[in-house]
Amino acid sequence: MRTIGVDVGGTSVRAGIVDDDGRVVDTTSAATPVGARELDDAVVGVIDRLRRRCRVEAVGLAVAGFVGADRCSVEFAPHLAWRASPVAERIAGRIGIPVMLEHDANAAVVAEHRFGTARDARVVMLLAIGTGIGAGLLLDGELYRGAHGVAPELGHLRLVPGGRACSCGGRGCWERYCSGTALAATAVDLLTRDRARSSRLAKEAAEDPASITGRRVAAAAREGDGIAQTATGELARWLGEGLALVADVYDPDLVVIAGGVSDSAPLFLDSARQRYAEAITGVGNRRLAEVRTTRLGAAGALIGAATLAAGEAQSDR
Repeated sequence: MRTIGVDVGGTSVRAGIVDDDGRVVDTTSAATPVGARELDDAVVGVIDRLRRRCRVEAVGLAVAGFVGADRCSVEFAPHLAWRASPVAERIAGRIGIPVMLEHDANAAVVAEHRFGTARDARVVMLLAIGTGIGAGLLLDGELYRGAHGVAPELGHLRLVPGGRACSCGGRGCWERYCSGTALAATAVDLLTRDRARSSRLAKEAAEDPASITGRRVAAAAREGDGIAQTATGELARWLGEGLALVADVYDPDLVVIAGGVSDSAPLFLDSARQRYAEAITGVGNRRLAEVRTTRLGAAGALIGAATLAAGEAQSDR
């Protein structure tokens, strides 16, 4: 069976046809529009383009937001226009085949367990670290969504009381210290305090402040820039602190680091593992989770959404 997975993100809507072995055999994408109706149109547009090339039986949408317990509605998505919106019903009505919704990190952890780096793990936590932090949790191979379908919302754990303001309305959230956005913010903070302005990154910031993105900071760290390396070290510290907290609560045997920041894992992951081992409760007297990077990369949520949609379609036969 071939199904379509659509990863609906704050910047782009990426879609792919996925086969039974988790292979993405065709892809297309569109920019994410601002309005809800326009977002519907963008999703239908990428689906229709793929359906013209191949027959498919169902569609799975991976969304960065709160998906209703029935997996038919988007209750809230901070970077998307949908609010308490029956998205699956609307899209299915327009395309004429079944549509299923899932949180993007949930979809990604399903894909990693089925086809990727988590195939042999029993309790798996996936952290999708990009603009923010999304999380998905598998318990004995089954998704844990909580009582109302929104668990585990780890990006907004408060790690720093009274810390940086977050788009959720709180302060000190984990993702404000451990994400691509956070990496850039930390670098800017450091640059503000770097009176010598000896850093190459400082010179770039003086010429174009908008150039200081998480991706650019990571690149500068690889080039040996001191400010960038310090910022990356701070990201590693907060990743380790958060991992210790997550491990105390869920005790996973594997944590998968996914999302755009995972591309730069060689810069920070060893340090984060060390900080995690130092910060966990019962240091030296318990087993630690393995911490690995994704095998499926940016396609994980798309593959997982398509895989879940295929399962739903088969069960309805």
